[in-house]
Amino acid sequence: MNSKEIRKRYLEFFKSKKHVIIPSASLIPKNDPTTLFVGSGMQPLVPYLLGKKHPQGTRLTNSQKSFRTEDIEEVGDNRHTTFFEMLGNWSLGDYFKKEQLSWYFEFLTNELKIDAQRLYVTVFRGNKDIGIDKDKESVEIWKKLFTDAGIEAKDVDFSGKKGMQNGRIFYYDETKNWWSRSGIPQNMPVGEPGGPDSEVFYDLGKNLKRHEKSQWKDLPCHVNCDCGRFVEIGNSVFMEYVKTEKGFEKLKQKNVDFGGGLERTVLAVQGKDNVFETDLFIDVINEIKKLSGGKEYRDNMKSFEIIADHTRGTVFLASEGIMPSNTERGYILRRLIRRAIRFGKLINMPKNFLAPLAKKVIETYKDVYAEVKSEEKNILSIIQDEEEKFEKTLEKAFKETTSEITKRGELTGDMAFNLYESHGMPLEFSEEIAVKEKVKISDTLKIDFKKAAEKHRDISRAGAEKKFGGVGKEAGYEATKLHTATHLLHQALREVLGNHVKQMGSDITHERLRFDFSHSKKLTENEIKEVEDLVNKKIKEDLKVEKKEMNYSDAIESGALAFFKEKYPDKVTVYSITNFSKEICAGPHVKKTSELGSFKIIKEKSIGAGIRRIRAVIE
Repeated sequence: MNSKEIRKRYLEFFKSKKHVIIPSASLIPKNDPTTLFVGSGMQPLVPYLLGKKHPQGTRLTNSQKSFRTEDIEEVGDNRHTTFFEMLGNWSLGDYFKKEQLSWYFEFLTNELKIDAQRLYVTVFRGNKDIGIDKDKESVEIWKKLFTDAGIEAKDVDFSGKKGMQNGRIFYYDETKNWWSRSGIPQNMPVGEPGGPDSEVFYDLGKNLKRHEKSQWKDLPCHVNCDCGRFVEIGNSVFMEYVKTEKGFEKLKQKNVDFGGGLERTVLAVQGKDNVFETDLFIDVINEIKKLSGGKEYRDNMKSFEIIADHTRGTVFLASEGIMPSNTERGYILRRLIRRAIRFGKLINMPKNFLAPLAKKVIETYKDVYAEVKSEEKNILSIIQDEEEKFEKTLEKAFKETTSEITKRGELTGDMAFNLYESHGMPLEFSEEIAVKEKVKISDTLKIDFKKAAEKHRDISRAGAEKKFGGVGKEAGYEATKLHTATHLLHQALREVLGNHVKQMGSDITHERLRFDFSHSKKLTENEIKEVEDLVNKKIKEDLKVEKKEMNYSDAIESGALAFFKEKYPDKVTVYSITNFSKEICAGPHVKKTSELGSFKIIKEKSIGAGIRRIRAVIE
């Protein structure tokens, strides 16, 4: 069964359950400044999950184009991709757990003929601190479904130390079995919907080759470990809660928000141990083999997978009209193209190899997403132009890297990291050059590289407190007030001028703030007044300023603004100003916006091509 058939069967199955098939939304979020791309099927449906009536009714289904920037570095295992399709079905205050879990199990085992013995599930353990109970109801439903399929289904409260414990159903905490756009319940802003979920995993088997190579291979295996044996294929979210000032309250309606990765579902159906050998990727993989002069996928998996994934992501981003640039969506597109080219060098791909691969992607998707075919000429032109620009830069970098390595006579971790910082040369490339030039490679190369990277992150973060916060942690109260005001100003500029606005720097004293941002035109008097008025409105609303420590990937997923050229640590600080502003930031802030006083813009000017500067005070 190929991917087209699986996608079609999913939609028709839920149509038979009285769902209306709705089209995929654009990858570019509509009226949502909190995130660069649509990263899940539910994102365009948030107003309806909160109670707004959907014109198509209470039962909906689709396959949604999705893109997650935080997965760029994850590509190169058996399951992560940047672009993906999310099979989705929703109940907007209609059916709930019994129907959802039964229907999904029926779809997997009856429609797709997946062996139920390979399926494992997880549910929410409950949390007394937030007043939400253990999801025993889902466990009982799953037990009956497995029993009816002739499978004993023991439920286990997973401890993290004992492995599988012969379990089939596993209780996990909110880090694994709670879903909201903001991550765990403690990180959710007021007004955000969420709820416990139940995930279904497909077991690739104990003898998976990648499992043997995994850094987790000697640890107790369980469905949520990272060895690669278990692949999550679907997640039923029971979205019945909303975060309020008092804690969690029930929404007016009980919702089901289901998301299942098409790529991973195809993997299970086609009996593969990775998504890149399914029919969604195999034509591209075969073309890479041909262009690389016969290199084998299984011998060069990371390079093949990064090139294949990034080419597909490039095609879909470019089909939306996005152009390569150094900011926001354009920066992500540029990064995909350039990263694919760099990894192409490792397997001797010829110059201008991305266009032939892009044609294979277009051929695969032309009957599903018409825009990839109608925009083919523009997509190929973007790829060709960017590839030619980057080739020149890369040639120079390779020459300089080769010269430095041969001159030193040994490749160490510190040196490899310096090459990465100065020339953008990944560790694998420096190793490849050292082997080719017969230069000694340090025994502790990777360990020392990692240490150097961590040291750099620590230094960068300290610098970021000044560069992006404008003030250090020991700042006086007036500077702290102005620092908080820059967050309000940043979001106000985005709302008045558009989401292309991005902070380019700031400087704050105890008397005034200076804020640099991306925008190509001089602000009109009306625009300046609109920005000023909006900031003052938010000050008068006495909004809370909340601080949260989060994983970087969770922060980005939650919609926190970040500065993509900076290197962030795994743990970051996020400041939210109630339902208005959310940014990764290390500086000091006031507790409530009412502490700020009256905000006044005193000057606005250009400081370079596409960059404007505002000076402002609070009185």
